[in-house]
Amino acid sequence: MASFSSLGIGLGGNVDVNGLIKASVDAVKLPITKTGGLQQQAALTKAKVSAFGQFKSMVSTLSDSLGKLTSVTGWNGVSATSSKSDQVSVSAVGGASPTSFSVQVQNLAKAQSSISASLQPAKEPVGAGTLKLEVGAWAGTPKTFTAGTAKAVNIDVSATDTLADIAGKINGSGANVTATILNDASGERLMLRSKTTGEAAGYQLSVTDADGTQGDSTGLSRLVTGSTTEFALNANATVNGIAVTSATDVFADTVAGVTFTAKSTTTDPITITVAKDNSAVKANVQAFVTAYNALNSALNDATAYDQSTKSGALLQGDSSAITLQNTLRMALQSVIGNGALRNLSDIGVVVDGGTGNTTPNGSLRLDATKFDKAMADPDAVKAFFRGPDDGTPTDGFAEKFKGVTTKLLDSGGFFATKAKTYDDALKRNAQDTETITDRADRMQKNLTDRYTALDTKMAGLNALNSYISQQVTTWNKSR
Repeated sequence: MASFSSLGIGLGGNVDVNGLIKASVDAVKLPITKTGGLQQQAALTKAKVSAFGQFKSMVSTLSDSLGKLTSVTGWNGVSATSSKSDQVSVSAVGGASPTSFSVQVQNLAKAQSSISASLQPAKEPVGAGTLKLEVGAWAGTPKTFTAGTAKAVNIDVSATDTLADIAGKINGSGANVTATILNDASGERLMLRSKTTGEAAGYQLSVTDADGTQGDSTGLSRLVTGSTTEFALNANATVNGIAVTSATDVFADTVAGVTFTAKSTTTDPITITVAKDNSAVKANVQAFVTAYNALNSALNDATAYDQSTKSGALLQGDSSAITLQNTLRMALQSVIGNGALRNLSDIGVVVDGGTGNTTPNGSLRLDATKFDKAMADPDAVKAFFRGPDDGTPTDGFAEKFKGVTTKLLDSGGFFATKAKTYDDALKRNAQDTETITDRADRMQKNLTDRYTALDTKMAGLNALNSYISQQVTTWNKSR
């Protein structure tokens, strides 16, 4: 609002014009600023948007937990153990068949390595030419090299390149080897090692020497002549006496669904055991209980009424929040089939009874003793949650409940509809606020203009009155 520091001179100098204008403008803005007005309505709506956004996230978490109970892999958990895990470790994927077998490791996988003869003097140029690195396999006695499908890598060496320069070029070439320098009492040596293990990942280094003589002990040929090589090996083991091999120390799917890793050679058989693991099922059921309780607690808090303060929480009495809570509680009461396990209580998921004077709030609790007893027949518990294997996607408890959460989360479902309702309300609120604010701004400008004009007029009249008074006084004195 504009300041009228000099306004009011014509009105007598003691008129609070600013106060008069502010009072009029505030009266126009009252629908925005009053208790329960547009400003508070917008804040309340935004708080509800945040609350339902939290509920949506929790329903999504609940839906995910139900997904684990409907998934086949959620019921096919297995444990895999090794009698000597420091020598052979093991893991298994869900659904792997329970089994037991013995493993003996004859040798671990090894990468090919080689070292050149000593080059003297050290740190001097080696000689110009081209190095050629090929990836492939060595076999037979004596060893013969068979190149693989990978393209050979050619490395140009200049007349000024030292052994360190050559090692750097090899490492930067993208070849499947690493190069390092060994310094000993006799000079420098080039050490190469394949980046991967296994017989198929061997390599061959050959030289085209610029001096025109290949295979001698001068120039670039010195990197090959007199070098020694340790050839690559596959890891070799036996499973129940049957020979198996792997390019690495990891034997994946040698036994279906099972991966065992050789850590050292063995002298005695290592026993690998794969068994059903019901702890994963229990963890998934507990995850469902935890997710449901978090959502139920949030809904309880948001719809609560405090008798001591006679005040309600944000969504106390809100029909949408109550509908959501009732929908979820009805889903909990689903009765499944005609078997021994027909509801959650039968598998050990019970409503918490509260303590003392506390009444049940709808929270769930997993009775471990009752659950473990039900899991004596894991197929029956599985059928309760998933339905029979030849049934429909809505035969099991988890499948039915997940159907409820899916509808709530759908693009046209409960939360989407609620979000649109609140969005429309906020847009209307913003429009109404803008309309009233514009009206108040126009009133302020109008009143300012009118008071300014009145003040100017009154200032002129006051000046005229002062002049007339002066003239009368002068005339009286002249008589």
